[in-house]
Amino acid sequence: MARRALYDRRLQGARERWSPAGRVLSAALGRPGALLALTGRGAPVERDGRVLNRGVQALLELTTVLDRLASRGTGTPDPVDTRGIFTATTRLVMPSRTDVHVTGRTVPGAEGAPDIPVRVYRRFGVGIGRPRRLPSAIVYFHGGGWVVGDLDSHDGSCRMLAAVTGCVVVAVDYRLAPEHPFPAAVEDCLAAYSWVQRNHAVLGTGPGQVGVMGDSAGGNLAAVVSQETRPGRRSARDDVPPPVAQGLVYPALDARFVTESYRTMGDGFFLTADGMAAFRAHYLGPADYENIRASPILADDLADLAPALVVTAGFDPLRDEGDTYARALADAGVPVEHHRYDDMVHGFFGMGVVPDCLALATEVCDAMGSLMRRAAHDAR
Repeated sequence: MARRALYDRRLQGARERWSPAGRVLSAALGRPGALLALTGRGAPVERDGRVLNRGVQALLELTTVLDRLASRGTGTPDPVDTRGIFTATTRLVMPSRTDVHVTGRTVPGAEGAPDIPVRVYRRFGVGIGRPRRLPSAIVYFHGGGWVVGDLDSHDGSCRMLAAVTGCVVVAVDYRLAPEHPFPAAVEDCLAAYSWVQRNHAVLGTGPGQVGVMGDSAGGNLAAVVSQETRPGRRSARDDVPPPVAQGLVYPALDARFVTESYRTMGDGFFLTADGMAAFRAHYLGPADYENIRASPILADDLADLAPALVVTAGFDPLRDEGDTYARALADAGVPVEHHRYDDMVHGFFGMGVVPDCLALATEVCDAMGSLMRRAAHDAR
């Protein structure tokens, strides 16, 4: 009830648009007991002392049934083959906020690389009026294992982020593996971040008031950008300041796959250990696993990084590396706000069709907005 109340308060005066199928599914998942009774698997799911959210459990069971009917549940498919399905599914399960102005453009890539498509989101009314207060910017890197995902797959999440935070959100369509393996995604994200920092007048944002954020593989990229733009680490980007905040949503931080949560949560909860191995095989070679641009958790020094919001989920093979990174940042003196949702799975930030997930996604956006406002206040 508390989660639903948060969601309802945040939607006061706002608008959101669902597809007809998404609206029906959201209503059904709001009463998960009925769906679970139909599948005959209504008993609570408990593992490692955690109990899975009932709405998420119902969505997982529904997905399993549909996969079985479509004869797709016979192994781990090649991630490249699922790009279209991934984007279509994510657009189905998230509402589209209509109180946000959205524009597309391209920005220069790294030297010798193609231009990068980006999408810019601004809540109506932000930055308008007297006295004019320029909003901060959040550069957003989508998830998808560095192999799937695009501007469309995360459009709903970025609209919500812009609406809740009041920041201008710039989503980055970085190059994907296997066509463009490591470090192409890193270079694109650094180039896009640098463009946002240098072009605050074009975006109508406050000078230097730029944060980074991403989910899953995007959380990996946000962490790498934060590390690489620190003073003394910027090399050719000496004129680009580091971000004022970093939001890491169930981030992929360790390409070695050695944590306990890979063993205990690596099967049965949407993201699997086998799926992560398939993504890794497309993006990295074995020699790259311990490169800090692929595994930022292995960096020797985390001091002086931007204040961080770290979000982890209990039923997620990536849980432990996110928890460990949050502790390591705190031990290095970095201000950290760590939200661990023990009843959630990897991907909940984009599963708005489950009412509890939509409420928690709103909470995560609100926390990132608070982090950005504190940074702006400290800069005055």
